[in-house]
Amino acid sequence: MRMMVGFLRKALMLQVRFSLTASPTPQSLHFLLYHLYPFSSSSTSISTSEKSHPFTVSYLVNSCGLSHKDALSASKYIHFEAPEKPNSVLAFFNSHGFSKTQTSKIVKTEPQLLLSDPDKTLLPKLQFFYSKGASKPDIAKIVASSPAIMRRSLENQIIPSYNFFKDFLQSDKMAITVVKRFSRILLFDIHTYVASNMNALQEFGVPKSNIAGLLRNQPMAFMVRPNLFRENLEEVKKMGFNPSQMKFVIAVQAIRAGGKSSWERKIDIYKSWGWSEEEIRLAFTKSPWCMIYSEDKIMTTMDFFVNKMGRESSLIARRPVLISHSLEKRIIPRYSVVQVLLSKGLIDKDFSLPTVFQSTEKMFLHKFVNVYKEEAPELMRLYQEKINLSEKQDFLQAGSGNCRMSTL
Repeated sequence: MRMMVGFLRKALMLQVRFSLTASPTPQSLHFLLYHLYPFSSSSTSISTSEKSHPFTVSYLVNSCGLSHKDALSASKYIHFEAPEKPNSVLAFFNSHGFSKTQTSKIVKTEPQLLLSDPDKTLLPKLQFFYSKGASKPDIAKIVASSPAIMRRSLENQIIPSYNFFKDFLQSDKMAITVVKRFSRILLFDIHTYVASNMNALQEFGVPKSNIAGLLRNQPMAFMVRPNLFRENLEEVKKMGFNPSQMKFVIAVQAIRAGGKSSWERKIDIYKSWGWSEEEIRLAFTKSPWCMIYSEDKIMTTMDFFVNKMGRESSLIARRPVLISHSLEKRIIPRYSVVQVLLSKGLIDKDFSLPTVFQSTEKMFLHKFVNVYKEEAPELMRLYQEKINLSEKQDFLQAGSGNCRMSTL
């Protein structure tokens, strides 16, 4: 038994040696002590924390909305016996439009911020984002998504990183969009990841406008080791994608999204609908988005076309862009109109799917609603009801999501 314990201790020491020698943190030290000496006093830090700092734990639960477990964990890194300083921090976030849920998330992730000086430490960072045109909701979203921003140097980290994106995109508005989509990007060494991978795209012949498009829509795609990113570019090029076309960067994004396991699961889903490997390959070259959508999105859309509408799966393989359309906002409302027209014998049962689902709103209404005002006057009302229902469902889902988050 002693030999086994000794072996485990030695293995754990090797596992954490690098992180401790490079940059020891309270978390890494606590991990090491807890696992090497599970029966020492350090292993009971959570229980003793509540006894040693009852006011801190109580404040974190009652004023910050943390769970008891999260409050105990946070109290290992901060403790105070009076509410004035943390109250000023909470009041600061509230005055800048942060919701209670967002503030709670910030405190849970970076509890040390409760002891900071709002005017000296927090305000300058918010003022910087305000000066770039970010709104209060924008800034609240950015900080809540990556609270560590509030502890990083404004002059040495945040401003240089932001300016890199602003200079490349030639727009504060676009730079703020990038930060909103993936705020953690401000915390990394820009030149190690983003700049290196941008250079690789340019070397492959990708136009700057397309690189900017990828950066705006999927900034996380650049957060990968440069050598692996280049391998992805080579793979996409071998598939036949032209680097000068936007499809190339979308294909790169598809390969990066979710990793290898996600890619293989989506392949299996398409195969379950009868697609051959060649059909999947051709569908991907036509519309790389078909490998970006979630597995649930793929399944529900394919189920609707095949089982609800009775169309052949191979037809969707030849027109993979059909999968890109929203089931609730486009496919169901438009098919409801088509069903009425079919029931009245006004259109052929072998109607063109692209004509119905890929045409613009104006064109669809002209061809399938306005033309049949006399024969089917109820079409516009039916169509609008389906659209309104979709919008109502979006609203309810957003509201229920907020409610769930607020009950931390």
